Amino acid sequence: APSPRRELPQALAFSGPGQRGHPRRAPEYRTFAKECPMSGLELHDILLTFPEGTRRRTILDIPSCTVASGECVALAGASGSGKRTLLNLISGLILPDRGTVRWNGFAPGELPEPRRDVWRGRHIGFVFQDFQLFPELEALENVLLPVTFNRWSIPEALRRRGQALLKRMNVAPSQKARLLSRGEKQRVAIARGYAISPQVLLMDEPFGALDAQTRAQLQADLLELWEKENKTCFFITHDVEEAVLLAQRVVIMSARPGRINKIVDIDIPYPRTQETRLTNRFTELKNDIWATVYSEYLEERK
Repeated sequence: APSPRRELPQALAFSGPGQRGHPRRAPEYRTFAKECPMSGLELHDILLTFPEGTRRRTILDIPSCTVASGECVALAGASGSGKRTLLNLISGLILPDRGTVRWNGFAPGELPEPRRDVWRGRHIGFVFQDFQLFPELEALENVLLPVTFNRWSIPEALRRRGQALLKRMNVAPSQKARLLSRGEKQRVAIARGYAISPQVLLMDEPFGALDAQTRAQLQADLLELWEKENKTCFFITHDVEEAVLLAQRVVIMSARPGRINKIVDIDIPYPRTQETRLTNRFTELKNDIWATVYSEYLEERK
């Protein structure tokens, strides 16, 4: 008899020998993921190179950097400065040639790749510029989709959390993704990033493809959600005003190789709203960051 609860369509579910919808590494996920708590981030003596012809090109060169638990950090800088590569590094998707990435003293790079995947699936949420939604799935099904890769079934508490996140984002859980506006699709993507209650949220230009009004609405939604959930958050942006509005610190990267040029503390108290943009301090910080970013751009053109 069919299950009374609607689960992921079988066409998208994993399958295994003699069993439909068999997920990968579910027992390991339940045990190992609990053994690796995360808190603050520490980068030490990071060097990352990529092959370029017969030589290797340095992509990242970061002697040290620390981020406190629950902190919101923006990554800004010219194209080619290694911002996206840095997100891949701290999430364990790639490993450095030298140095360590540690979360509360725990180094995920020391794990074999399958166990590192398990760790990432439990502790890190992702939000991309492209929504990465399946058009024929409902909003809630898209939110819960990553969970099905690591669990035998979706716990009812997680299902309720997904529904609550969508309700907070003003998106109907039963609405098909193909019928949503671009702003609603990004709201679903943000809810998906938060669904597993990750300790870290990584966002790659989450609002870059949206119009100004929708971007402002989603910035307000994200601020409210971040203040409530208190997750460690990293986001890439080319919008200096967005960086000042959302972040506690702005890390400005220089290019070729990617280094930390400057870190700017954003000493504007929360809660912040769109009216915060009109304050003198906001303008001072925006101009300070923009001057550094623009000088890097001019240096690149030489």
